[in-house]
Amino acid sequence: MPGEPWYRPWSLRELVADLRAGRSTPEDALARARRRIAATDTELRAWVAHDPAPDAAAAGPLGGVPLGVKDIIDLAGLPTRCGTRLRADADPATSDAAIVHAWRRAGGVPIGKTVTTEFAYFAPGPTRNPASSGHTPGGSSSGSAAAVAAGQVPLALGSQTAGSVTRPAAFCGVAALVMSRGRFALDGVTGLSPSLDSHGLFAATASDLALAWSALTGEPDAALETSGAPRLLVWRAGAVPAVEPVMRSAVDTATNRLKAAGAVVDEFPADPLIARLTAAHPVVMAYEAARERAVELASAHRLSEPLAKLLRTGAAISDEDYEAARRTVAEAGDGLARMSVSYDAVLGPAAPGPAPAGLSATGDPVLSRAWQALGLPVVTVPGLRDDSGLPLGVQLVGRARGETALLGTADWVEQVLRG
Repeated sequence: MPGEPWYRPWSLRELVADLRAGRSTPEDALARARRRIAATDTELRAWVAHDPAPDAAAAGPLGGVPLGVKDIIDLAGLPTRCGTRLRADADPATSDAAIVHAWRRAGGVPIGKTVTTEFAYFAPGPTRNPASSGHTPGGSSSGSAAAVAAGQVPLALGSQTAGSVTRPAAFCGVAALVMSRGRFALDGVTGLSPSLDSHGLFAATASDLALAWSALTGEPDAALETSGAPRLLVWRAGAVPAVEPVMRSAVDTATNRLKAAGAVVDEFPADPLIARLTAAHPVVMAYEAARERAVELASAHRLSEPLAKLLRTGAAISDEDYEAARRTVAEAGDGLARMSVSYDAVLGPAAPGPAPAGLSATGDPVLSRAWQALGLPVVTVPGLRDDSGLPLGVQLVGRARGETALLGTADWVEQVLRG
């Protein structure tokens, strides 16, 4: 798969420029997406279903950009199967999820449903990693990450409860945004943990994410705004044994390049705070998942073992332990906000290392748990690779509802890392 000419991300910014200038039409863009899917998806397997002739009409600022939708998000006319055999016979959704409706207003054209792990947890789907077919694409938004990395679509929707956007973006070598929790409604999304679930978005670059975010929200296109070198806190995750030497080296490389380019980079001083958040997150997630997916818990024998274990574990967590975990999150969030007020973002590893070999697991979300517990926006920035060519993503964590500023920082960082 590496070296295959079709496996190149599709620039959103170039496509939108062509659409606005009349050099391309929405019908042309959809035809291109269909050709790319036909040429690559037999091997890639990023899609659950795609409409061979979706409505290309789009009046929003994106002007008709093809869009993939993770298969836990309702898309009118297609079933939401959530990667589980429990919903193999699901009826087509009768209406779009709120987030799909928002993207349609922005000029996106949903063309189908991308693969998810079972109910957005750990059981792998069939998707392969475009960077190397023998390595996991991550989870749970594996189909969306792979579809963007392979150039099948320039944008795809995901969701994150632990590390389901950040990790696959890092493994597949694309950019991704995890939105601040609550920034957009979750109506029409089959969630797992109400206080943790967040929307996500994949694109080729941070610049593309900035353009898409501007189209979605009406806020300025951060990649076109003039800004100075950022002030960053570098989090090396020193207390996380799962972080591999190659990733620690990548963070060092990123830090040195950013400093040389003029960024102010100071060391993140609060590893114990992150450790407490990392421990609290799975308690909150399991407790809420057992109640959110109570119907599925009653049929746990028909679920994948990872999901069945999560639900059973959550059912056994007491109300007192859950509330204690929620208090930990609230107190740690207050402390982090006070500590980071003078900085533009926290920079750290997006995953423990490159995508692990094999397709039987989706990798470890440990480096996302703390930030997801806080509901902060996160951008995965591509640009670094290991000696074998596998992508090594870094993440930038911003302030709640500070997506525009964070995307401006991410664009600056990405330009430096790409050199």
